[in-house]
Amino acid sequence: MTNRFLSATAPLALASALLSGCTTMQDTTTAATPVTDAPVAVAIPEGTGYFASDSTLPFLAPDFTKISEDDYVPAFEQGMAIQKAEVAAITANPAAPTFENTIVALEKSGRMLGRVATVFFALTGSNTTDRLDEINEQISPKLTAHGDSITLDPALFARVKAVYDNRAAMTMTPEDAKLLETTYENMVQAGAMLTDAQREQVKALNSELSTTTTQFGQRLREATLANALIVDTRAELAGLSDADITAAAKLAEEKGQPGKFAIALQNTTQQPLLPSLTNRAVRERLMKASLHRADQGGPNDTRLLLARIASLRAQKAALFGKPDWATYTMWDRMAETPKTALDFMGQMVPPLAATQRREAALLNQQIRKEGGKFTVQPWDWYRYANKVKAERYDLDEDKVAEYFQIDKVLEDGVFYAAEQLYGLKFAKRTDLPVYHPDVTVYTVFDRDGSELGLFYFDPYQRPSKRGGAWMSNFVDQSYLWGTKPVIYNVLNIPKAPAGEAQLVSFDNVNTMFHEFGHALHGFFADQKYVSLSGTATARDFVEYPSQVNELWATYPSVLSNYAKHYKTGETIPQAMIDKLEEAGKFNQGYDFGEVVAAALLDMKWHALTPAEAAAIDTPAEVDAFERRALTELGLEVDLVPPRYRSSYFNHIFSSPAGYSAGYYSYLWTEMLDKDSRKWFLDNGGLTRKNGDHYRATVLSRGGTMDYYQMFQNFLGRRPDVRPMLESRGLVGGDTPPEAATTDDGGNGTGTPKS
Repeated sequence: MTNRFLSATAPLALASALLSGCTTMQDTTTAATPVTDAPVAVAIPEGTGYFASDSTLPFLAPDFTKISEDDYVPAFEQGMAIQKAEVAAITANPAAPTFENTIVALEKSGRMLGRVATVFFALTGSNTTDRLDEINEQISPKLTAHGDSITLDPALFARVKAVYDNRAAMTMTPEDAKLLETTYENMVQAGAMLTDAQREQVKALNSELSTTTTQFGQRLREATLANALIVDTRAELAGLSDADITAAAKLAEEKGQPGKFAIALQNTTQQPLLPSLTNRAVRERLMKASLHRADQGGPNDTRLLLARIASLRAQKAALFGKPDWATYTMWDRMAETPKTALDFMGQMVPPLAATQRREAALLNQQIRKEGGKFTVQPWDWYRYANKVKAERYDLDEDKVAEYFQIDKVLEDGVFYAAEQLYGLKFAKRTDLPVYHPDVTVYTVFDRDGSELGLFYFDPYQRPSKRGGAWMSNFVDQSYLWGTKPVIYNVLNIPKAPAGEAQLVSFDNVNTMFHEFGHALHGFFADQKYVSLSGTATARDFVEYPSQVNELWATYPSVLSNYAKHYKTGETIPQAMIDKLEEAGKFNQGYDFGEVVAAALLDMKWHALTPAEAAAIDTPAEVDAFERRALTELGLEVDLVPPRYRSSYFNHIFSSPAGYSAGYYSYLWTEMLDKDSRKWFLDNGGLTRKNGDHYRATVLSRGGTMDYYQMFQNFLGRRPDVRPMLESRGLVGGDTPPEAATTDDGGNGTGTPKS
């Protein structure tokens, strides 16, 4: 998942992620004294403190030894004041508006604000404290109001519009033209063409959204921590490993219940330990603790907050003449319209529902075979699915993990694949300060031996870190500023007890390759402007390169280089990997179904009209709406609940925009991914020629061009959904091409045909 700040040409709010799954967060508010054609009377304040100037460390990396929690509020306030003055200088410029004195000057505004924001929001995601949470709640509405003061400034928009209207007569590079277009469209989308009264309404809505979404994220984090499952005896944890039980005992002690055991909740509905627990009653308690973590009343209940967020978004969409938030917010997506996304997902529902029923019957057979007198429930599903898989594929996933030591996965797997494909080299360094002892730093060298950037790796789960995995930037690539990328990956891998080998599951292996795919997207950025650099792409495109990078996790030459048994050094047998990949096509009814259900639930919330959203104003009505929305899908949602229920759907409710009406993006980009994987394998696989081609056509392009054109430049044609459906086992190889290809009908929307 990627997390990015919104541009200085859009309200300055956090786009947090992502992306549970995964999400990049990038600062695009960089700036200095504006470029002008004539002197102006506006004085630009000078900042003080650590964030007033660039870091003196290599690549401008943050010096965490010089930053205290007391630095953030004054730095935010100074940064906003400086950017406000810089924008005032643009509007006060007596010279006629030009690309340089208006568009570039705006792009360059707010550099101090960008420096503090990148560090602050990195820490609130990965290593927060009570004080940082307080500052976040205090500063978020101020940042939103500040962003609105820029995007809704009539004088500034008049200058931007003047340049935009004159674009046909101007000589610009393609990237210049894209920046102009993006700046103008972002301001229009923010409300620049609304009436004065409507703009004031937008500001009020944005302010409340900023406060409410921040509260949602904080309340959910507390709810997830508070609802760890407590059990009284070790016997109740039968089936768990000694390491898992030791960790549970330690957590219970930390929670003031020595002698008991506590299982921490993960961000998703399903919990990793459910399949191992032999005690069915404990499985049920753990699942229900997950499902109801934030909907049981009390201070951590999120239901009224999410209902209010949905209502505010619907109201904002209506101000722009849009029927709902989904229609309003999808304007810059690759899919462009809710109908495109819904039609795309809709073609998956019938075969998926049939798969769910078929797999449930198999699991019930397994239960009866073992003498069980019950039918499968969500808390049973993975336990019995794993049993069926074990019988069918003779696969022990704990044994598989013995071949995956985290340092070897990273250095001999993830890095090795990047070396083979792109010619990169990596060198660990210990001279740079980090924000937590678990973080490791590497210098990344390009194919010509030059320094490409810095990579920070933060793998382990801890209470101060939100759930999921994501990539982001401390520093963005930009020729305008002469900066190279400083990128971090954050994951939530359970840390092994001291003295034990740090093994990771195969799922976490894939996550490591996935998040580094985002990092590659950032490292290969080749842009002048930060606003278009690296992962500054549409929500339904940004996950595509990261998913493609997962291909190399099981590519034979890569796998044999890193998958070594932690005791014997033996390379993982190919037969074990074959079984893993075969088994990966089993249980799609749940694995795929929970994601589709979540994506469709997201769309249901964001297809509400203002009146419909306003009517959902009690916790009971939130529950009732969610129930209706899920049962209307035609999926077996009682057996396969969504990956996130509304009350803990952090992706869509924890930032003013985030993944709202965008969770479908994981499915959309999977279509692009599976089509691209087929191309790689059909064209020789892991070769420098293929890597260089992908880098040139996709990874280095940032947000500078049409996404369909970018994809076509790489693959030679438009996207085809068939490889995705085949990989999921939802269709056979004889599916007619016309039932599985995307076609924009000449309008650029890429609507999949049904």
